[in-house]
Amino acid sequence: MIVIDPANQTDRENYKLLIGSIVPRPIALVTSLSKDGVLNAAPFSYFSIVASQPPMISISVQRKQGVMKDTARNANDAGAFVVHIVDESNVRAANQAAASLPPNVSELESAGLTPVASDAITVPGIMEAKIRMECVLERSISLGGNEKEAACDLLIGRVVRFHFADEIFDKGHILADKLNPVSRMAGNHYAALGEQFSLDRPL
Repeated sequence: MIVIDPANQTDRENYKLLIGSIVPRPIALVTSLSKDGVLNAAPFSYFSIVASQPPMISISVQRKQGVMKDTARNANDAGAFVVHIVDESNVRAANQAAASLPPNVSELESAGLTPVASDAITVPGIMEAKIRMECVLERSISLGGNEKEAACDLLIGRVVRFHFADEIFDKGHILADKLNPVSRMAGNHYAALGEQFSLDRPL
């Protein structure tokens, strides 16, 4: 096997190894609200489940040269954000939302997305998403980097409302073949759900 010490590599080289190895990654399209009332939207594939009681999820927002991105700053300021699951019907809009726009410009208009009011928080969600989760900020942790500046902000969100499209919800279960989720691969590549199979858990 090839053995690599990450300490002997650049950040970019380690990044390529991580995003090429940890695949497929689900994509969260996150909306956050600035102090000035601008609704920001951005996709993140550093995204996972943290706990189910209470339900909590994580988003890792990478900084740019030590500067906190809009999503992390807004989530810290407002104490809330909304996570949407990216699927085949909205993946192009989610990709468009990744464009670098000034903080005072909302990505929703350029991405062709429609804001919708949330039930339990002040941050609006996105109408076109089949799944959205209203989250309050449980914790924000600055990680990585060096002594002077962090490399990312790990946002832990506690889900206070779930919203599911009727067609993907069946008696408490999510129908993956109706959701048609999209995952992130390396580079500019994405993947659809693909073939599913079952394995019994060992006793």
